[in-house]
Amino acid sequence: MASLHTKFKLNTGAEIPAVGFGTWQDKDAQEGAVAEALKAGYTHIDTARIYGTEPAVGAAINKSGIPRSQIFITTKLWNNAHHPDDVEPALDASLKDLGTDYVDLYLMHWPVAFARGDNPFPKDSNGKIISGDTDYVDTWKAMEKTFKSGKAKAIGISNFSRKETERLIKQTEVVPAANQIEMHPYLQQTEAGEWFRSKGIHVQQYSPFGNQNEIYSKGQNMGKLIDDPTLVAIGKKYGKNGAQVALAWGIAQGHSVLPKSKTPSRIRENLEGDFRLEEEDLEKIRSVDKQMRFNDPSENFGMKFYIGEEGKVD
Repeated sequence: MASLHTKFKLNTGAEIPAVGFGTWQDKDAQEGAVAEALKAGYTHIDTARIYGTEPAVGAAINKSGIPRSQIFITTKLWNNAHHPDDVEPALDASLKDLGTDYVDLYLMHWPVAFARGDNPFPKDSNGKIISGDTDYVDTWKAMEKTFKSGKAKAIGISNFSRKETERLIKQTEVVPAANQIEMHPYLQQTEAGEWFRSKGIHVQQYSPFGNQNEIYSKGQNMGKLIDDPTLVAIGKKYGKNGAQVALAWGIAQGHSVLPKSKTPSRIRENLEGDFRLEEEDLEKIRSVDKQMRFNDPSENFGMKFYIGEEGKVD
């Protein structure tokens, strides 16, 4: 069964492909992985300044021969460039590495500023992150200028809670086109998803396979989400695996999903996670929700994230 190649509409009117190719980690393998993804039929590539993968993404797209207009590219502003004077230069640096004069979506990676400068993780003598003094509202206002100039066809946020998003909307002009957050069958966040939709904000799911990523220490002493018996059993009905069911669940919520892999067979399989689940199967998946968040850098970043959201232990 091939991919449905589902697309969703952003509040700008632009379309975003439901399955994106994530490029976090494995920096040296990304040019080949992105090339493989493009060959498989992906048209949505997700990167970020902090990943260090923008040059690889740009090289793979350039060598593919696929017209730029047919590829949806997302990148993200890192925390050390939140000062309003640093936002456009940061985007310009990303555009240069990507080999393009615009991105389709530019996200504020986290609602927290680090100290200005070239160091992405500025630390004091005790090894603690040095915070910046820029309010994310002011960062957003600078991002609005990149939207109005056309360097970013849409702007959005990442890792923002509803409370933070509400404050942002009230104090600025442009409603975020998207919020990229951790979401998967073990952290379904139904209320949050509905709230963002009500505001016209598209939800993008990173880590759609939950604890499949070994970097998440919290998920190492439990079974993998993609091996969950409920997901595996549902998959058999459609000739799919648990990972593909997890992706189809996200798309059924109206969200785009961002799986990543450097294995050609898995890259192709993930794209085929764009298929329709029957309502009875969606109902079964609702029962596996553990409200379990695997990615929470609050302690490392020196700020409490996700206050009031599911999967957050205060």
